[in-house]
Amino acid sequence: MSPRALLAEVLLRILYPVLLLASLWILLRGHNEPGGGFVGGLLAVAASAAMALTLTTAEARQRLPLPPPRLTALGVLIALLSGLPGVFAGQPFLTHLWVTVPLAVTELPLSTVMLFDLGVYLAVWGAVGGYCLSLLATVEEQQ
Repeated sequence: MSPRALLAEVLLRILYPVLLLASLWILLRGHNEPGGGFVGGLLAVAASAAMALTLTTAEARQRLPLPPPRLTALGVLIALLSGLPGVFAGQPFLTHLWVTVPLAVTELPLSTVMLFDLGVYLAVWGAVGGYCLSLLATVEEQQ
């Protein structure tokens, strides 16, 4: 292994969890401000693609929480389920509801928007990430 490849591998093993944490921060920040599930999901895809480019696609797939098709399906399911509370409240599908949870020092606003964003995050990571990893696996096979 060349020194350049070794350095890239060591750096990526440090940066991969940092990139995933950044993608989660963008997800959590985005339901009130710019960002959200789509942008956070794309950052998670970038982390997975960097892993595949530096190491192998097999190792990148092992680091995913679920196989890409299941990750995509779970994301779509969560996004669809986020629309049901509005229906149960007598509102149109995907009308998002807010609730405020009192805490000791402050209040925590929660919303079905966050569930929708989580679904989009997982769907993007699964679909686009799966596509990227499949494409990179094809390139690996040809080399």
